[in-house]
Amino acid sequence: MKRRVVITGVGLITPLGIGVDDSWEALCAGKSGIGEITRFDTTNFDSKIAGEVKGFNAEDFLPKKEAKRTQLFIAYAMAASQMAMEASGLKIDDSNAPRVGVLTGCGLGGLEILEETARVLEKRGPKRVTPFFIPMMIGNMAPGMISIRFGAKGPNASMATACAAGTHAVGEAFEIIQSGRADAMITGGVESVITPTCVAGFSAMKALSTRNDDPQKASRPFDRDRDGFVVGEGSGILVVESLENAEKRGANILAEIVGYGMSGDGHHMTAPSPDGDGMSRCMQAALDNAGISYDRINYINAHGTSTPLNDYYETLAIKAVFKERAKLTPVSSTKSMTGHLLGGAGGIETVFTALSIRDSIIPPTINLENPDEEHDLDYVPNAARKADLDYAMSNSFGFGGTNATIILKKFKA
Repeated sequence: MKRRVVITGVGLITPLGIGVDDSWEALCAGKSGIGEITRFDTTNFDSKIAGEVKGFNAEDFLPKKEAKRTQLFIAYAMAASQMAMEASGLKIDDSNAPRVGVLTGCGLGGLEILEETARVLEKRGPKRVTPFFIPMMIGNMAPGMISIRFGAKGPNASMATACAAGTHAVGEAFEIIQSGRADAMITGGVESVITPTCVAGFSAMKALSTRNDDPQKASRPFDRDRDGFVVGEGSGILVVESLENAEKRGANILAEIVGYGMSGDGHHMTAPSPDGDGMSRCMQAALDNAGISYDRINYINAHGTSTPLNDYYETLAIKAVFKERAKLTPVSSTKSMTGHLLGGAGGIETVFTALSIRDSIIPPTINLENPDEEHDLDYVPNAARKADLDYAMSNSFGFGGTNATIILKKFKA
């Protein structure tokens, strides 16, 4: 029999705040974390806005010397992991270290150090490239440093499945524990790529919003006037454990993970498959894995990027899976407030979904001011809603046609 898997601690670093309470409070209040980019000069850029994390100081979480040579995405992951571990109360020692693993998702890794090193190489030559360049850049250094920090010696890996990476990481961690290969996992997602090459690259694809004169209104999933996504940054980390392990130490349980689905579109490098076929198969796979029917889901945290194709196809996919219940099932996109954290999105959105279940509240889709006939679901527009949630679903879909869905449940002993 597969083991039950529960969430015992979460941590958040988001454009809405540093820490779970600040981020969650702002999200439920419908506040936007989007603003003008401050990291670099955007004079010649079409898109000049992003969801930057404000007021983060790596030295609050890392020793001063280590903080200086740690890339921001790694620092975010370590900070969120510290929060999650403290909230969980999980202690790692010689007796359980091989049974505790780390698995996180990251889409692009240390793009900032890559840009900086390319400039050094061009101007000053190869002898001046820092020996820390490779370790600072690679995406799997986030789980690597987390495992070193806490002494976790179980399964250790990083998912690099674009915007589905965080959800894939949580789903794979769930299955590792289910199958008995570990008793606990530190998992989630992280990203920090608000850099010139990232913004220029997505701009060249016409993927980003150019609503520069009103940043807080720029991310508007499912709205008729949406014009692209807004890049965000941060990290969402969860401590997940077997129920037996959690109960043995008297842990507080936020929610239970019960289903995980994944699929591939096999269609296009960046566009979803027609009619949302890959998305709908992914959601159905998660329902089948959980052993429940679509009418048990009380809330869907949508991928909802604010791009024309994604929002439309996700709406079609939900209709295909949820049939007569589609218009009765609340759907919201928290990206309307955080922007799109790319590989980190699934981590923070799984945390948000767990908190929705815990607090019986559905966060809104803000900036949904101009609905149209193509988008006719209940997107919880502009104001949070109280609701008793037994089951909730979170979707993540990425470039290359990679899809992931996770299903959480209110914990009952």
